[in-house]
Amino acid sequence: MALPHRPTRVLAGAAGLICLPGLAFAQTAGTDTGSTAWVLTATALVLFMTLPGLALFYAGLVRVKNVLSVMMHCVAIACLISVLWLAVGYSLAFGGTGPLVGGLGKAFLAGVGRGSVSGVIPEDVFFMFQATFAVITPALIVGAYVERVRFGAVLLFSGLWLLLVYAPVAHWVWGGGWLAQRHVMDFAGGLVVHATAGVSALAAALMIGPRDGFPRELHPPHNPGMTMIGAGMLWVGWYGFNGGSALAADGNAGMALLVTHVSASSAGLVWALLERVRFGRSSMIGMVTGVVAGLATVTPASGFVGPVGGLVLGACGSFVCFWAVDLVKHRLKVDDSLDVFAVHGVGGILGTLLVAVLAAPALGGAGYAPGVGMGGQALTQVVGVVATMAWSAAASAGVLLLVKRTLGLRATEQAIEEGLDLTDHGERAFTA
Repeated sequence: MALPHRPTRVLAGAAGLICLPGLAFAQTAGTDTGSTAWVLTATALVLFMTLPGLALFYAGLVRVKNVLSVMMHCVAIACLISVLWLAVGYSLAFGGTGPLVGGLGKAFLAGVGRGSVSGVIPEDVFFMFQATFAVITPALIVGAYVERVRFGAVLLFSGLWLLLVYAPVAHWVWGGGWLAQRHVMDFAGGLVVHATAGVSALAAALMIGPRDGFPRELHPPHNPGMTMIGAGMLWVGWYGFNGGSALAADGNAGMALLVTHVSASSAGLVWALLERVRFGRSSMIGMVTGVVAGLATVTPASGFVGPVGGLVLGACGSFVCFWAVDLVKHRLKVDDSLDVFAVHGVGGILGTLLVAVLAAPALGGAGYAPGVGMGGQALTQVVGVVATMAWSAAASAGVLLLVKRTLGLRATEQAIEEGLDLTDHGERAFTA
């Protein structure tokens, strides 16, 4: 079943240029004030996910001597990526029509004025909404290399990564690139955000090396309560992340928000149950990790599935990510310190694959593009996952190698021992 054509309403994913399958992007003479107000709100919610949500979530998971360094990474990335997004990032993602990457025609927002529109919202609002996505994606990678990375390396890696990984993949999926032309389904970032960040995090963990004592010594989180507060902020912010990706104040935004909440809820319960069965107790850290896994898993599907789909995505995402954490850290012995690949990468990839089934109208989904069935959509989703993973791994490895040979990646042993808070920033998170 194909989605109905609605020529007067643009329904876009997080990119705004590629709409729900079967719907065409169209410039409008004016803007919709209700939709504009909603996307403005969603923009604030998505930034709230990084600052302070992700910063607190990660900071609670590290040792006391590295709390400020993690927070500093998130703040510095937000500043750097925002400037680069204005300079060239937005243009590379959305400024051209090539199959692989956009052009430089919108560098520094050239030609974008107060009267410019993107669908039914002003283009400057669309720019800002997309900027918050560009900010949180490299910030997610921070969790892979906490407590042992040079501050300068974080900035150089994140800046180059935005231009070489994030912007091209965003163009492929949301900016009219080759995956968009194949009608790939990624409503809010399963590929663009979670798969790219997860795979790149794994590459970073491998190249920087493990924390001292890993895997024999696994330092417990210094403040699970702080992590819970950060997770709560992420959960609330995700309403803007997924609901805002409709780029309209309508039923599609409402359904995306609904399935986001259902997926997070079911995932948290499943993770707690799995811990209870395996360890005999359910932890706070475990339950909020499950919530985040459910949020990551539903992200690519949020605009395409119904409530049952949200429930299934949350449960499946929690189960698979729980297994992936054990596989990566305990069996493969890769110190992806805060489980970026196992939770965000695996969750986003799983959701990207499952949406091909759960989008079926019989399951309450929105259906597929005209002429596309479940099988064809599934093949497209696999192609998108494989291409995104391959490019993210190769480009990230190249960037990491460049940073290693110039600034160096790993902090000195003395800095690691003293803690990055003092050695890099001259401050402590807590004083006696």
